Amino acid sequence: MPSLALPPVILAAAAKDDPTLLEKILGYLIDAGWRLLAAVCIVIGAVVVSWLLRILIRRVVTRIVNGAKSKARVDDTQALERSPLASARLVQRTRTLGTILSNIVNVLIGVIAIILVVNALFPGILGSFALLTAALGAGLGFGAQNIVKDVLNGIFIVAEDQIGIGDVVDLGLATGIVEYVSVRVTHVRDVNGTLWYVRNGEVTRIGNMSKGWSRVIIDVTVPADAQVDDVEKRMMDVASALAKDGKWRTRITGYPELWGLQAVAGGQTLVLRIVMKTRAHAKDDVASELRRRLRDDLVEVGLADLGSVVLEGVEGAQRVRGANPPRTKPTPIPGDVVWKPKKKRPKRDSGQGTHEPGTDDPRSTP
Repeated sequence: MPSLALPPVILAAAAKDDPTLLEKILGYLIDAGWRLLAAVCIVIGAVVVSWLLRILIRRVVTRIVNGAKSKARVDDTQALERSPLASARLVQRTRTLGTILSNIVNVLIGVIAIILVVNALFPGILGSFALLTAALGAGLGFGAQNIVKDVLNGIFIVAEDQIGIGDVVDLGLATGIVEYVSVRVTHVRDVNGTLWYVRNGEVTRIGNMSKGWSRVIIDVTVPADAQVDDVEKRMMDVASALAKDGKWRTRITGYPELWGLQAVAGGQTLVLRIVMKTRAHAKDDVASELRRRLRDDLVEVGLADLGSVVLEGVEGAQRVRGANPPRTKPTPIPGDVVWKPKKKRPKRDSGQGTHEPGTDDPRSTP
């Protein structure tokens, strides 16, 4: 392999013309060596820092996942499907956020390491390219603003547990069951089997129909000449029997409520409403069974129609608390005299004597 060193004759001739040439070359080599050593140290430091942070993130994620498993008393993540839904959602959310943090750490450390290495090898080059890098960053930021918006919105959706796999959601753009959630896109399968890819940045509202509880609302239409009190009693008896049924009581979370007469349609039919709280995923099953039982029981009174209702808008907002308004005291009218019965004083033993108001205690009298 040919040597890159200059022949001794040429070095001797150059030394005659410039006696400090050897010192300059030696100084340049020493300076280049130190710069190269600094670059190597930066790369090694970046690798070590990235490795330590990834270990820390992995340990935190593993501890949270193992905690969810131990609470659910299972050994593998797949078995969490038989445990409470919150544990499975916690595992999914933690692993997703752990992956996001790992990627962010790798990218940030990589960018910082490249900048430090370039600055160590070529100290003045970053200032020369400051304007170019600023223009390049502005162009990338403008072109990738939608991606940044999707990622940021996705991080909040995952971190706040707004939706999860298996939830029935209304994203405005699509309604169905969530099959996959990432930081950029959400997959939703609708009732027809169509898989919708919804960008998280385009989601402005989320309606999650799988959290907490749901409410079955059924309107019963009967002829106008039917006895309302009798029909309402039979409706409540049917709903109460369903709530006490061993097969259904685990899916029902509250007692049935009768919201009473809702409308008189054309003077020929009456609309009565009954509601019942259920578990989120059991709403449709409970509604179907309640409609079937109501239909079987109310055939005798000339049942005309049975239908489930979804309240929206102002009507839905007014019905959030159900048919029972908060109890309030009547507003007093000035000038009215309110009679209150006089409270009886407790009788005392004969040995203790009596104590009239405004007098001293008899026991203290000499």
